[in-house]
Amino acid sequence: MYLTPQHILLAGATGLTGEHLLDRLLSEPTISRVLAPSRRALAEHSHLVNPVGELDVLLPQLDGSVDTAFCCLGSTIRQAGSREAFSAVDRDMVLAFAHRARQLGARHLLVISALGADAGSSVFYNRIKGEMEQALVAMDWPQLTIARPSLLRGPREEVRVGESIAAPIMALMPGKYRSIHVTVLARALWRLALEEGNGVRIVESDELRRLGR
Repeated sequence: MYLTPQHILLAGATGLTGEHLLDRLLSEPTISRVLAPSRRALAEHSHLVNPVGELDVLLPQLDGSVDTAFCCLGSTIRQAGSREAFSAVDRDMVLAFAHRARQLGARHLLVISALGADAGSSVFYNRIKGEMEQALVAMDWPQLTIARPSLLRGPREEVRVGESIAAPIMALMPGKYRSIHVTVLARALWRLALEEGNGVRIVESDELRRLGR
């Protein structure tokens, strides 16, 4: 069964995935409001509400009813500056956003995690993503969708040398390990938002590619 969410809350609208997802949402005639707090101002749109500032400051100020929430927050340890700063964004801020989304009435949360997320992993990045997932599940959402994309392809403002080297290899990998283009991921997230369900659904990268075709 398919739903038609009308009121959307989006975090990470200036990021690689969030930017494409926002364009998708604003082009949907059924959506009457997209609430997208961001650090820098977004292009104006009649259906967009865009508080500008730091997310942790903006979250308590957000108001209005929400049907569905998308969390596209994500960084790297290098980008964040330290392991502590990375954890503050990719785990703690995601959880704070999810908590506020529930307060605003959202019944479906879609969050971008990562391939290999595992709270018991010896790899720090995967462990933090896994801890984030684990905490979201414990919130007992009516509907929680966790997307685990592989390496994302798409134009970035900053150059990530490691990803640039890995990209050609990941494009040839089988199954869920193959890289995924950000436009495909954005389409998949919107399609998943339309699906009515209950409980937790974890969507690996190969399924995301199929849904986003």
